[in-house]
Amino acid sequence: MEKCGYGNDRIFRSLRPPVYLPQDPNTSLASFLFRNSDSYPDRIAIVSNGFTKLGLQKGDVVAMLAPNSAQFSICFLGIVAIGAIATTFNPSNTATEITKQIEESEPKLIVTVDQLYEKFKGVGLPFVILGSSDSSFLIELSASDVFQGLAFAPVKQTDTALLRYTSGTTSTSKGVVLTHRNFIATSQMATSDQDCYGEMHSVFLCCLPMFHIFGLSVILYAQLQRGNTLVSMGKFDVQMVLRSVEKHKVTHLYVYPPIMLALAKQNFVKNYDLSSIRVLGSGASPLGKDIMEECARKLPQATIIQGYGMSRMTETCGIISFENPYEGVRNSGSTGPLVPGVESKIVCVDTMNPLPPTQFGYLNNPKESNLTKDDHGWVNTGDFGYFDEQGHLFVVGRIKELIKYKGIHIAPSELEVLLVSHPEILDAAVIPYPDAEAGEIPIAYIVHVRKFIELRVVPIKRLRKLIFVSSIPKSGGGKILRRQLIDKVRAGYNAN
Repeated sequence: MEKCGYGNDRIFRSLRPPVYLPQDPNTSLASFLFRNSDSYPDRIAIVSNGFTKLGLQKGDVVAMLAPNSAQFSICFLGIVAIGAIATTFNPSNTATEITKQIEESEPKLIVTVDQLYEKFKGVGLPFVILGSSDSSFLIELSASDVFQGLAFAPVKQTDTALLRYTSGTTSTSKGVVLTHRNFIATSQMATSDQDCYGEMHSVFLCCLPMFHIFGLSVILYAQLQRGNTLVSMGKFDVQMVLRSVEKHKVTHLYVYPPIMLALAKQNFVKNYDLSSIRVLGSGASPLGKDIMEECARKLPQATIIQGYGMSRMTETCGIISFENPYEGVRNSGSTGPLVPGVESKIVCVDTMNPLPPTQFGYLNNPKESNLTKDDHGWVNTGDFGYFDEQGHLFVVGRIKELIKYKGIHIAPSELEVLLVSHPEILDAAVIPYPDAEAGEIPIAYIVHVRKFIELRVVPIKRLRKLIFVSSIPKSGGGKILRRQLIDKVRAGYNAN
């Protein structure tokens, strides 16, 4: 069992080399970032001083609603460098969602762009509007006496850096507190394989939103602190991603499943030179083996990997496991071994007792209705999955999303993976549909094949209804907004 990290206490532990956090408790994420880097520390100081002149103090909250940009990253670091707290907003949030987050987080200041200013109209708070260039933004915040009287309150590792609101794909959005230590630990965990194998001169494309914890911590902060080059994309578009890869010779591309599906299925991919990509990674929701293999076939020089995490996993800023791009078996559908320092338990659905490798259960001892820490410090993920005999984690799906067909649980993601493996299906989502006899039956929204599924699953998992749509609704984090689909189909069901 040692081969997979499974101990006599029935706990899975990471087999990766440990990472070491700074001994000095007064190390902030900003000071840790610049300990061996010269990536515009003066600009961070300029912005920090500008915020101080606006009356911002340690512990104050700043709301950030803006697309990806160099300004976004400088602004975030400028906020946390003085001990203030950032809270990021999804630009696609409704006015109601934005108002709720404003009321809960109580910001003293709002940072946004002209195009999104209207979303905050009437909130009665001062604004900082990001300009069209880095220089205009810096001039507005700094004025002429930039460094005069520059003195900030000391910031500790345990101080809060970010108040991050989860996507709320299965329930209402919830605020998650992340400290400077959380960011530092995540940056070490996310780059540990690069350190072990001496990887240098990497170019990362940040096409994932910086308002999301993965884009902010694993890509933006983690890669900058290691000295990697970061290319920022302000607006997401699949072909724009491919153009950026070609133009900037991107070596590492971390994306959500929709982009992986496009790489595997869209013909326009062959129009771009993607030969610079060394690592192509996916997360947010399970990706099938067929899609990974097709991406590997189209990008033979690249290593295709998957990862797993959750926004509420505060200690690691969401990251739990990812495949090692340098060794081991890949393209298996696994999300890889645990990151350094992480422990996990798989527990039986019925007895809640820990399970050994290869047996399905709840990940990290959750109770369905309680996705927080238990009395022993275990974070309840709300996911369903297992470890194989090599310690690789396989995540089957969300417990709350399981379809109960005649008392038997069916994971929607299992059927979605099968659907998108068909060459004529670009995307798919499976949800439960009320049924008088079975309780619930699986139905699918697809963006074109019932026979294909019926040949590959047992009778209870066969799709009973198909709904053809032009696109599948997804969050800014790339997760299927299953609740929207369920509400839509139930509205029709109740009307009948």
